Formats: sequence, structure tokens, C-alpha cells
Amino acid sequence: MTASTDLNDNPLLTSTGLPPFDRIKPEHVIPAVRHCLANAERQLTELEANIAPTWAGCFDKLEAIDRPFEYAWEPVTHLFGVMNSDERREAYETVLDEVVKFGLRASQSKPIYDACIGIRDGAEWSKLNGAQQRIVTKRIQSAELAGIGLDGPQRERFNAIVSELSQIKTKFSNNVLDATKAFELIVENRADVEGLPGSSLSMAAQSYNASKKDAVTTATPDARPWRFTLDIPSFNPFLQHCRNRSLRETMYRAFITRASSGEFDNTELINRILRLRHEKATLLGFSSYADLSLASKMAPSVAAVETMFETLRSASWDSAQSEFAEIQQLAATSGQSEPLLHWDAAFWAERLREQRFDFSDEQLRPYFPLERVLDGMFALVEKVFGIRVRAKSGVPVWHDDVRYFEIFNESDQLIAGFYLDPFCRPETKRPGAWMSNCLNRRRIGDGIQIPVAHLVCNSTPPVGDKPSLMTFREVETLFHEFGHGLQHMLTTIDEADAAGINGVEWDAVELPSQFMENWCYHRSTLLGIAKHYKTGETLPDELFAKLTASRTFRAATMMLRQLTFGMTDMRLHGGYIPPEPSQSGDSVRDIQRRVAQLTSILQPLPEDRMLCTFSHIFAGGYSAGYYSYKWAEVLSADAWGAFEEAGLENEAEIAQTGRRFRDTVLALGGSLHPMEVFRAFRGRDPDPQALLRQSGLA
Repeated sequence: MTASTDLNDNPLLTSTGLPPFDRIKPEHVIPAVRHCLANAERQLTELEANIAPTWAGCFDKLEAIDRPFEYAWEPVTHLFGVMNSDERREAYETVLDEVVKFGLRASQSKPIYDACIGIRDGAEWSKLNGAQQRIVTKRIQSAELAGIGLDGPQRERFNAIVSELSQIKTKFSNNVLDATKAFELIVENRADVEGLPGSSLSMAAQSYNASKKDAVTTATPDARPWRFTLDIPSFNPFLQHCRNRSLRETMYRAFITRASSGEFDNTELINRILRLRHEKATLLGFSSYADLSLASKMAPSVAAVETMFETLRSASWDSAQSEFAEIQQLAATSGQSEPLLHWDAAFWAERLREQRFDFSDEQLRPYFPLERVLDGMFALVEKVFGIRVRAKSGVPVWHDDVRYFEIFNESDQLIAGFYLDPFCRPETKRPGAWMSNCLNRRRIGDGIQIPVAHLVCNSTPPVGDKPSLMTFREVETLFHEFGHGLQHMLTTIDEADAAGINGVEWDAVELPSQFMENWCYHRSTLLGIAKHYKTGETLPDELFAKLTASRTFRAATMMLRQLTFGMTDMRLHGGYIPPEPSQSGDSVRDIQRRVAQLTSILQPLPEDRMLCTFSHIFAGGYSAGYYSYKWAEVLSADAWGAFEEAGLENEAEIAQTGRRFRDTVLALGGSLHPMEVFRAFRGRDPDPQALLRQSGLA
């Protein structure tokens, strides 16, 4: 790949407005990022030589250094996740280490650290607002966790670890994407797809036609061949509905062994990541990486997290055993003579749910076309939070699927915007769903830059002449990510380092997202959304009643599943060091198995390599932090309780409570400790029993 040297027309060097995503090409990345880094290095050197222990003399100048990276680097990382290609990877990986090294240089700057100490201990401290004081305090902590106290060989080793970890995490993520993309199951026999819903067959036919453009045969939902993949919108319905047990086994084994062998093998990358993280922690004086991770989080200690795990685990275990026995019995009475195994669980659980509640996901799907879901979600936030969402055309985007929306306040003032990238694209887009910052709210001169978010999902795409018809779980996921987006976009903090989700302790960031999921079970909200895409008919009351009744279906099993992830993460990072290839000792699989003995009714298969695709902790931001989902769920369940107490059908009270939620949880960002924010909204500390009650496990 040849780097373009023309900086005058490089779209990554834009400094105002929205990023010109339609013009950003891989060849723009290297020259733009290096130009930005060169300017930042010069500005940082100048700042260090003339720094003053005041807000204006330190943080205003740091802000000027930071802002160009919103345009020169953030779009690069975003496109790496949603429009991945060999050329984009090469460009990203070429400059990644340079970006990391500059970040370390800034974090380990002694003049900046000393200036922060001077601000904290000086006369100006009392004149700073709460957000500014939090930013200074967190900057000091961040510098200490970034090795500011290390010198000589120790600092060199620390920096080498950080650099290597950034590269390995990128490789891990690429391997997961490539391994997922590499597998396909082509089914030729109509009998083998009996039981699969029409939407699944439509997507499988479309997938075949898209991937086999030179094929003589054109697939249709009714005519072979069909192509199934390990992408979740394809994989999940297959496991839930395919009656061919052998094919379910093939898909399941492929799923749990992704990225664990051959050219995409993540096994040794995991071991290397864990060794490096432990070494990094010990250099900083921590006994484990888990202790290092929690130093900047809301949870007070690893012991406190383990206490939460055990509280939830013990409350769920007996119920989970009963839930497993139910599907075992159903399988046996339905004629399955073989023992119930991993590729059977989702299939028979779905049959039990259909039997118990007399509805299926496929019955719901026609009531959730994406456009109706968006309209209903936007109507909800207008009612609850007093904001209006409007689509805006003509905004440059990175793919035809992507749309842009603006948010206005009660005075019809533009306050934020967001991109929505809703559909799966397994060839170029990493799995999962996420919200990321595009532009932060920040003060620029006499004005304010409005915040802009990326909302990314991997939902079912349109098939043929049908619109995108979402599963209910995809609806929940959209609400979840929109909750993250709302915290980013409705912030009222003008300092970028504490605006939105910035500066919020990691184990509290899931509060708004998990809170928003509750509205999917609120009658008037859901019935306002759920309209049949052909007839316009509202979801029948009977189906809504069954849906809400099924909310806690297999809740104990799902609780244990999340605890499996969280406990495995914490045990791997809690002092464990993988042995070198020439040494003996416990492998990561041994750790995984021990946790599974406590959390899994059906023990993992010997060949299960789930950890090789556990991107949250090995390529994302949840290392020694996956517990955050449950920690924050305690907060979100109790926050939802405030709306229940207000009366969910009392619109005036809901609006009042919603404005209070907006003005605290959504507005204050990282300007206060999350516990203070929660108390400001709820008037007290969170009640851990709220989550067990909501899950039907109290």
C-alpha cells in the first residue's frame, strides 16, 4: 500500500464538522496520523518547557493537543472495526505503535504530573469546579498507573509491555474476525433445514448468493443451497431451530473452537497477554492485574467483586439445576434417546419456551421492523427525557447501511448527533454491538462542540424485499447501545475528559444501557413500537403478556452464564501466570474448567476454546472488568425501581423521574464519582436485592 503524501486534501486532517467518512481511504491513514503526531510532539515539548500549575497553564493546552486526534485517529480505529480490510489493517497496524508511544510519553510526562500535583495542592484548587477537580485527580492517578514513578530499565520495560499488548490485542481481534469469516456450512438437503424459520432460510440463501457469485445455482428460502455462518444472526437461530442434531453439533463445535488452531490461533496470544499484564501490574507495585484494574474502578476490591459473584451464584444454582432438568425431561419425552449435550440445550430450551409461553421468536419478528423500533424508541426518550431525535440526510457515511440522526432539547436546540450502523457484515465488521465516541462535548473558544456517537449493532439485515425484521433480543441490544449513546450525548459537562462516558468508572458505564433495556418490557412502550410490518397490526396483548412472562425464563441459567465469564476473567487476572511452553502448570483451560465446576450445570467440552474468542477481555476494555456488567446491573435494576415506584403509567411522574435521571446519570458524566451520581438520582445507596427481584431469583 502506498501512502498518500498530499496533506492538503487528506480527510483525516479535517478539524471541524463531522468526519468525512466517505472520503477516508487506507492510504490517508499513515501520513495524517504521523502529521498529527509530529505536531502533538512539538506542542507537548513546548508545554513541558513552559507549563504552569494552573488549569489554563496546563489543561487548556493539553486540550489543544488532544483535539486533533478526534479527527486523525478516532475515525481510523472506528473504521478498523466496521469496514475492516487488508489495506486498512496494514495502515492501522503501521501507526498503532507510534500512537501508543506518544500516549505513554504524555501519560509519563513529569512536568505535567508535577503541574497536576501543584494544581491539586495550590490556591487555584478551590476555584475549580467539580468536573475540573475530578479531571486533575484522575490525571494524577492515570499517570501513576501509566508508570510515572518508574525510571530507567523499569520504565523501558513497562513501555515495551504496553506497546506489545496493543499489538497483540489487535492481532487477537483480527483472528476472531477471520476465523468467524472462514467457516461456512452449506446445506443442500431440504430435510436438514426443517424447523428453521423462514427468516433464517432467507438470510442463508442471501448469504449463499452473496458469497458464491459465480455459482450456477441461485439459492432461495425454498430452494437449496443454504449457507450458514458463525455470525450470531445466523448461528443462534440454527442452534435453536435446526432439527438435524448432527448439523447442530457441527455448528456448535465450530463456534467453540474458533481462533484456536491454524493461522488464526489465539491460544499463545492469550498466554502472552496474561503474562504481560501480570508483569505490568507487578512493575507498578500491585500483586495482580486484577488489583491494578480495580484501582481505577468503582468496586473497592477483588474481594468485594468475589462476594457479589458468590451472592448471585448461590442464589441461582439450585434454580439453574431445575431449569436444566426441565429441558432434559422435555428432550427425553420428545424422543431424544441420546444424553442432552451442548448443541441440544438451545434447541430444547426454545421448544420449552414455545410450549410454556406458546410463542416463538419468529412470531415476534414481523412486529419489529427496524424503522418502527427506531420510531418507538425515539418517542420514548422524547416522553421520558424531553429530547427529540430527527434523521438528517446528506451526511457522509462509511456504508450505505449507515444513517445519521440529530438530537434536540426541549428548546429545539441541537445538542448532539449519532451514527447508526445496524446490520451485520461478517466480511468486514467485527461481531457484537457497541457505542463509541465520534466527537466529545468540549469547549472550543466561546462555543461548545456537540457530542457525536457511533451506535453499532449486528442485527438481521433486510432480506430481499423484506425490511430488517428484528428478533426481540436485537431490539433489547439496540436499546442497550442507545443507553450508552444517551450518556455520551446528553452530558452537560463541557470538559471533554469528564463529559459523557469519559472519566466514568468502568464498572458503572453499563448503568444507562442496562436501564434502557427495561423499557422493552414496558407495555405502552412496547405496544407503541411493535407493529406488524405488513398489516400495521399492533402486537396482540396476549403475545405481550407471554413475552413479559417469559422475561425470567431460564434466568438462573443466564445469570450463571454471565458469572462464568466474569469469574473466569477475574481468576485469570487475579495472580495467575500461564506457564511458559517448556514449563508445567495450570493452563488457562484449567482455570476455565474450575470456574465452570461452580457455574455450569453442563460442563464444557474438552475441546471448548471459548477463551480464544473472548474479545471483551483480551482485545477490548473489560480485562479484569467483565464483572462490570453485573456490578452495574445492580445499579440499573435499582434505578429502574425509581420509575416503578413513580408508576409506569403515570406520564407526569415518569417525565419528572426521567428528567431527574437525565440531569444526574445521563448529564453528569465523569464529573462525580458514580456512587455520588447514583445517590443524586435515587437519594440513597443502591439495593443489591433489586437485581435478584428483577431476575425472579429473590
